[in-house]
Amino acid sequence: MRLVRAQSPVRDRRRRLRHHPSDARGNATTPRRWASGDRLWWPAAPLASGAVIRLEAATVLLQWAVGGMAFCWFTTRRRKVGLGYGWLLRAVYASLAIAAGVVGIGLDDNPVRDVAALATGLSCAGVLAVSVIRRRAGVSGQRTEHDRRTERVAAMTGIERDVAARHAGGDEFPPTLDLVPVAIGLVGLLAAGVDTDGNVAVSLVRVVAGAAFLGAVTDAMLLGHWYLVQPGLPRGLLHELINALGVVWPIEVIAMLLPTGMISVWAGSVDDGWGGTLGWFWAACAVTTIILVGVTKAALREKEYSAVMAATGLLYLAILTAFGTDLVARAVLSA
Repeated sequence: MRLVRAQSPVRDRRRRLRHHPSDARGNATTPRRWASGDRLWWPAAPLASGAVIRLEAATVLLQWAVGGMAFCWFTTRRRKVGLGYGWLLRAVYASLAIAAGVVGIGLDDNPVRDVAALATGLSCAGVLAVSVIRRRAGVSGQRTEHDRRTERVAAMTGIERDVAARHAGGDEFPPTLDLVPVAIGLVGLLAAGVDTDGNVAVSLVRVVAGAAFLGAVTDAMLLGHWYLVQPGLPRGLLHELINALGVVWPIEVIAMLLPTGMISVWAGSVDDGWGGTLGWFWAACAVTTIILVGVTKAALREKEYSAVMAATGLLYLAILTAFGTDLVARAVLSA
C-alpha cells in the first residue's frame, strides 16, 4: 500500500513536535510520522544500551591488573629479563587490583568481584615479597647471557673476569607464582561478566578479552622501557609480547562487534549521543592500534639499538589507542 502523508491533524502534531523535539526521556529527536491508510508508523527509537554492557571503574582496574600479571608471567617465564622488571609489574598491578577492590566497595555492588580484587592485590604483593627474598639467586637465563657476553669480551680483549662469583646460589624465584593472582582475579572478572542483563556469554568474552588486551599493550610498553635498564636483553622477548598483542587484538574487536555491539551504533539502533561519531572514533582507535603493532614489528627489524627506542615510542601511542578501543566501546554501549 502506498505511503501518503497523514492528514491535517497529524501534520499539526508533527509541527508541534518540531518545535518541541524531545522524547519521553528528554533526549532530542526529530519525530517522523507517516500514515498508511488508517495505520500510523513511527520509526524505531534507538535502543537503550544500559543493559548491554556495564562500564564500572572497579571492573576495568581489575581487568588491567589480571591481564598485566598474565603477561608478566608470559615474559618472565623465559628467565631472561631481570628481577626488577617483575618487581615493577607486580607492584603496579598490586596497586591497581587493590584500587579496584576499594572502588568497587565504595561505588558498585558486586562483592565477589571486590573481594577477588583485594585478594588479587594481596597475592601480587605476596609474590613480590617472595621474589625479593630470593633475589640472591638471580635469574638463570640472565646469568647465562651475561656469562656468554663476558667470555666473548674476554676472548677479544684478553681480559679475564671471574663470573663464578656472581652465582650466589639459592632457590630461584618460580615464575609460575605470577599466575596465582591471575587465577584469583579471573574469579572476580567472571563475577563481573555475569552481572549483566544482556547476553552473558558475550559479556564474559568481552571482560576476559579486555583484560588480555589491556595487559598485553601495557606490558609491551613497560618492557620496551626496560631495555634502557637492561640493554643486553634479547629483542625476542619484545617480539613475543607484540605478537601476543596482535593475536589478542582481533578477539577484542570481534567481542565489541558482537550483538548488541558497535555495529548497532553505526546502524543507529544504539544511540551514542553524538550522532554515531563515537562509533567511528572507536573504529579509528581499533584500526590505529593494529597499524601501530605492525609498525612496531617493522621497527624492531632494524639492527640499531635506536630501533628499540622507536618501538617503545610507538607503543606509547598504541596504549592510548588500545584503551580507546576498549573503553570507548564500553562507554557507548553502557550509556
